[in-house]
Amino acid sequence: MAIDFSNNQTLVENLRNGREDAFAYLMDTYHKKLCVYAKSLCRDVYLAEDIVQNVFLSVWEKRQKLKEVYTIQSYLHQCVYNEFINQHRKKTSLITIEKEHFKTLNTVLNEEDTSELPKLIELVKREIQDLPPKCKQIFIMGKQEGLTYSEIADHLNISFRTVENQMSKAFTIIRKKVGDKIHTILWLLFGGNKQIELQKS
Repeated sequence: MAIDFSNNQTLVENLRNGREDAFAYLMDTYHKKLCVYAKSLCRDVYLAEDIVQNVFLSVWEKRQKLKEVYTIQSYLHQCVYNEFINQHRKKTSLITIEKEHFKTLNTVLNEEDTSELPKLIELVKREIQDLPPKCKQIFIMGKQEGLTYSEIADHLNISFRTVENQMSKAFTIIRKKVGDKIHTILWLLFGGNKQIELQKS
C-alpha cells in the first residue's frame, strides 16, 4: 500500500526514518516552489538553485532532528531564507576581506624597508606562544580558528567580556614588541579570518 506523503506528519515521520521515497516526494513537491522563492530573494537564478540544493542536502543530513510539529512547507521556506542570509553574509564578508587584503599588501609594498618583515613575523609567533595560557588559547581561537568573540565565549563557557579582555591583553603584549605594524603582521600570519578587526584601539 502506497504511503500518503501529502500528510505532513507522515512525511516528517518517514523522512526521519530515512525513507528515500519520502525525500524524493519532498523534492518533487517543493523544489520548483523553493527556487522561485529563493530567486525572489537573491535575484539570481543560479544562486537560487544553489541555495535550494543546499537546503535539501541539509534537510536530509539532519532529518533525524525533524519534529512532527513542523509544517514542512513553512520549515523549508525558513531554511531557504536562512541559507540566503548565510550566502549574503559570506559574499559581503569576502568583499570586505579582499579590500582589507589589498590595502594591507599596498601598505607593506609602500614601506621603505620590508627586509625586517620576516624577523617581525617570527617575533610575533614567539610572543603568541609565550602568552599566558588562557590568553593564548583565546587569541588562537580568534585569529587562527577564526571564531567570533561570542563563539569563543560559548565554547569556553566564559563571558563575552572575558574574551574581550583577554584579546585586548594579547594585543597589548604583542604591540609592545612590534608597534603599529601589529595589524600588518597579523594579517600576513593569519589572513582574512573573522577577527581581522581585532581591537584596533
